[in-house]
Amino acid sequence: MRRRSLLLAAVPAGLVTLAGCGDNSSSSSKASASPSASASVPPPKIVDGPLPAITAGTKFDEKPTVAKGTGDPSKNLAVKTVIAGSGKTVAENDFIQANYLGQIWSTAKVFDQSYDRTPLLMQLAAGSIIDGWRYGLAGKKVGSRVLMAVPPTWGYGSSGNSQAGIKGTDTLVFVVDILNSFNSKSSSTGKVVAQTDAALPKIGTNTDGKAPSIDIPKVDPPKKLVSNYVLEGDGPEVQSTQTVLCQFKGEVWDSGKVFEQTYESGRLAQFSVQQMQEVVKGLAQGITGKKVGSRIVVVTPPDLAYGDNPPSGGVVKKGSTLVFTVDILAAM
Repeated sequence: MRRRSLLLAAVPAGLVTLAGCGDNSSSSSKASASPSASASVPPPKIVDGPLPAITAGTKFDEKPTVAKGTGDPSKNLAVKTVIAGSGKTVAENDFIQANYLGQIWSTAKVFDQSYDRTPLLMQLAAGSIIDGWRYGLAGKKVGSRVLMAVPPTWGYGSSGNSQAGIKGTDTLVFVVDILNSFNSKSSSTGKVVAQTDAALPKIGTNTDGKAPSIDIPKVDPPKKLVSNYVLEGDGPEVQSTQTVLCQFKGEVWDSGKVFEQTYESGRLAQFSVQQMQEVVKGLAQGITGKKVGSRIVVVTPPDLAYGDNPPSGGVVKKGSTLVFTVDILAAM
């Protein structure tokens, strides 16, 4: 099973998911991080050093080698942009996709890195990542390489992380390559695919972060699962073992009523495909195998949706066929 980053805490409860589906990642971990400071604590002072040198792997998204720290590290958060990107500016509460390497200042022992695995996908939010990252990466641009020295106050605190070999007095050094960023205004930007089947819903192709239209035809719904591209991206295909970050909107076929959506809500949805398999099987199956960066339409018949057990008090009724439009922003 894929090893979960040591940096991550529990996935924030504020993320939207379908009724009955939790927000935890399916990836495992030897250790998970707890945020080192509460929201009531003033932000750190950010300084430009001291920082150890990157001695090899100096190109963007190349696995780096970092020298051992010399002398005493700063008690403040040291941050330096080693390579300046030209992409979107990252803000607090955005999601970023990044490769990184983390090591201990005093020993240069690497305790975690993603370059030999899958890039990390996480939110720069209190409770979901160590505060050194939350403050150190906000304001940086996609395409940047950032070097940071994170003191215990903004890392794992006085308790450290024994499973990772981090003591409560250790300053941590990170190299972070910011590959992409996402927020509630993000949309898929793939190539438009013709929607020619008049018996299926037609989905809007706007890419401005607003909810695409869903035009459901006045015919009987299909009896089998439908999953088609609306905008075809060029990313890797989503695997059944992954967690996806997406925008989505769900409507009931018969009534055309929206039962849940993230568009224009200020939030994104993050869920594991395996967990979704236990809630709305058709959505999990419809996403699997589709390319990251795509918008898809998924029509789920009742036996692959909620069947005779819909969420109480909602617009989804027994035997409802559901229509989803999903922007697959990233997968991990």
